[in-house]
Amino acid sequence: MKKCMQAIEITQFGGPEELALYEREIPVPKTGEVLIKVAAAGINAPDLLQRKGKYPPPPGASDIPGLEVAGEVVRVGEHVTQLKVGDKVCALLAGGGYAEFAVASADLCLPIPDSFSMVEAAALPETFFTVWHNVFERGQLTAGETLLIHGGTSGIGTTAIQLAVAKGATVFATAGTKEKCDLCLKLGASAAINYNEEDFVEKIKIFTENEGVNLILDMVGGDYFPRNLSCLAVEGRLVQIGMQHGSASEISLWQIMSKRLTITGSTLRARSVEDKAKIAAALKEKVWPLLNSDVVKPVIHVVFPLVEAKKAHQLMESGKHAGKIILTT
Repeated sequence: MKKCMQAIEITQFGGPEELALYEREIPVPKTGEVLIKVAAAGINAPDLLQRKGKYPPPPGASDIPGLEVAGEVVRVGEHVTQLKVGDKVCALLAGGGYAEFAVASADLCLPIPDSFSMVEAAALPETFFTVWHNVFERGQLTAGETLLIHGGTSGIGTTAIQLAVAKGATVFATAGTKEKCDLCLKLGASAAINYNEEDFVEKIKIFTENEGVNLILDMVGGDYFPRNLSCLAVEGRLVQIGMQHGSASEISLWQIMSKRLTITGSTLRARSVEDKAKIAAALKEKVWPLLNSDVVKPVIHVVFPLVEAKKAHQLMESGKHAGKIILTT
């Protein structure tokens, strides 16, 4: 095997123009890890934050951006028994995905679903780990409940709509254009709210006959927080996974107390391999059958070659995409 590979580096913190193609040594898998020849890698919001210097990789992780890949196992580290050279996998990483080769914990590798291309498989790990843990484990969504998803056409949003509907929930989603609202409906949402033209609080009151929704998945934060509380039903839950509008907000303690609300949230990248392995096991058992039967399918907006990572970041920052943006090597 060759010793060097092409990879995207962040030359300095700043805009997409700071992404550049460099030659790096191919990483060596440690105990419990595998080396993957990357076919495709997903673009995610944390990658943009890392590029801006606002989301550093955890200690020991690669400084190369990229949190999810799909490809072929070409080397296994010590004590890896569940995978072998030649296996096709998609994997959740703590970093290193924008490259021709990447190392991943064997416990965070999942099989490529039946009939899925490498591009489709690369769109799975970061979003599906995030959605499953936050909507179903932290948010405790069950069949018959109602869910409001902000950013319905993001990678997270398109995944959450499909999984929630597949599990028997009624879904409402927000999006910024009529076309994006139409996509939310196509994916199974019962209603979609154009946040540039409509007040989602008023719309949710109408849709739920003033009862509110059982669960909200929010990546916006800031000024959305008090509005989200107004949308929640008695015993409702809010799961916070992002803060596009900032981390500070007014909190109405009376609203929380009077409606007995639960507010939680999480990040994924810095969590232990053991924590993330539990999510991986749950996905394999409860979600992979939906992927294998084509009940749920990732939405791919566009594919760029690795060398055009800058263009991929520019598109994601523009907000004009719907679904996932993927890099291929």
